[in-house]
Amino acid sequence: MKYMLKKITTLIITLLLVSVVTFVAFSVIPGDPALAKLGTYATPERVEALREEMGLNKSLPERYVDWLSGAVRGDFGESYQYAGTPVSELINQRLQVTAILAVMAFIIILVISIPMGIVSARKEGTWIDVFINLFTQVTMAIPAFFLGMILTYFFGLTFKFFQPGKFVMPQENLGSCIRYLIFPAIAIAIPKIAMVVKFLRNSVLSEVKKDYVRTAYSKGNRTKKVLYIHVFQNALIPVITFIAMVAAEILAGSIVVEQVFSVTGMGRLLVTAISNRDYPIVQAVVLYITVIVIIINFIVDILYQFVDPRVRTE
Repeated sequence: MKYMLKKITTLIITLLLVSVVTFVAFSVIPGDPALAKLGTYATPERVEALREEMGLNKSLPERYVDWLSGAVRGDFGESYQYAGTPVSELINQRLQVTAILAVMAFIIILVISIPMGIVSARKEGTWIDVFINLFTQVTMAIPAFFLGMILTYFFGLTFKFFQPGKFVMPQENLGSCIRYLIFPAIAIAIPKIAMVVKFLRNSVLSEVKKDYVRTAYSKGNRTKKVLYIHVFQNALIPVITFIAMVAAEILAGSIVVEQVFSVTGMGRLLVTAISNRDYPIVQAVVLYITVIVIIINFIVDILYQFVDPRVRTE
């Protein structure tokens, strides 16, 4: 219980600190949001009136408290670029897309990488291990955006499995959306699969050399039982951390892959907002990414208690 309370307290403090840094960073950037919204030909009176309406004449602490209280309720203000559309509405639309893409990519990673990592460790030194190592070396070296371009050329332009640039939002047609996202998910997943396989293989091989494994064998346990009950559980500890980083990266929005496939997700929204100096969106997306990373790390800390009982006694 004390462990949980400590982690929850740390999570809340971290979120508050990040919210302060995020708000202050975008508040001190040169430029007037009111002028950016109205345009350079706006009269000083109109600019001043809008500054008053947007609360920009208040002190920095007052504006932070107003922003934070709105953020807690899910209100991040209005977008400059999208004609006063609420930022929360824009994020909710893109979040659905990014969440679907992330879940698909994550499932592909887990389903393929964990069996491959275990097989590679079990067959160490055989042609199977060599083949898997070769596969991981090649796929790790290919950038996700280049892999996306290859998939687009072959499966989009050549075999016509999907129409590049014709992404359909899930609200319009969920089935078409999922079919389109299969290939971006593969482009994201393949380099990550190679990394997870490497981590898991090395972790399993490291555990196999420890004393408790020899003890398990001396008690008459079979190889499969030792591997899956004793070794695999301990080998997962460092792998969980890496998988959590992968999950956070995908959920934060795979910016480059979304650009390659013209997927209207969080990554693309962030790039567009930065290029148009749409600071309310940028602030909200940065805070969203931070929250995702912190929450996933919190979940990993809780998982450690189940995977490694020693954590509970610390």
